[in-house]
Amino acid sequence: MSPRGRTRPDRCLEKALLETYDYVGGLDEVGRGALAGPVSVGLAIVARRTDDDFPEGLADSKQLTARARTGLVDPVRSWLVDCAVAHASPAEIDECGIVGALRTAGLRALQQVAERGHAPGVIILDGVADWLTAPQPDLLTALEDAPPSRSAPEPAALPSTPAVRMEVKADARCAVVAAASVLAKVERDALMAGLDDPGYGWASNKGYASAAHIKGLTALGAGDQHRRSWHLPGLDQRHGRGSA
Repeated sequence: MSPRGRTRPDRCLEKALLETYDYVGGLDEVGRGALAGPVSVGLAIVARRTDDDFPEGLADSKQLTARARTGLVDPVRSWLVDCAVAHASPAEIDECGIVGALRTAGLRALQQVAERGHAPGVIILDGVADWLTAPQPDLLTALEDAPPSRSAPEPAALPSTPAVRMEVKADARCAVVAAASVLAKVERDALMAGLDDPGYGWASNKGYASAAHIKGLTALGAGDQHRRSWHLPGLDQRHGRGSA
């Protein structure tokens, strides 16, 4: 633990995996719970040659101030072998669902590093649910004449999805995943702050359900950046039905 009681990440898991794999990736998402804007996935790549001394102050992006996160971007990029941030749009979230959109963004990030010769053999993924690996159909589903999956196919540069190692609180405990979380958070925040904003407060709420955002929804209705398949607070008030 750090002096302030914050968990400090280390390299124990990624270094253990590097005994088997040439490249290890850390993957983390941001924007999953937002009402608007893309869901974004950060990917950080380390190798055996990666310096043991990762950037000072590196931590889970949620534990850092906006200024601290921004200040870490260049040191993190310099420390890593490679990195990428990719997105799935609000329309893709509506089409594929949030899990399918996360997979789409994750595969896009993997394609970027694969094209540069840094495809990881294994991914450390935060949490307990593997949203990166496409689910295998069960026997009953396979026998049915079901429509094709709406999630995006894997990029041609990746013959298969890498092995996935789930790790609870990996964004706080594993340096490579903390790096991915910082890169994803900074890029998505900048994207949201740069959007044309008729009155939703993107710069401050980044698409999450703040009071200003709900007030904007009530006054303006849903815009192009909203996830229209989701329940959007404020729309009931706009149509005179009162809040739920």
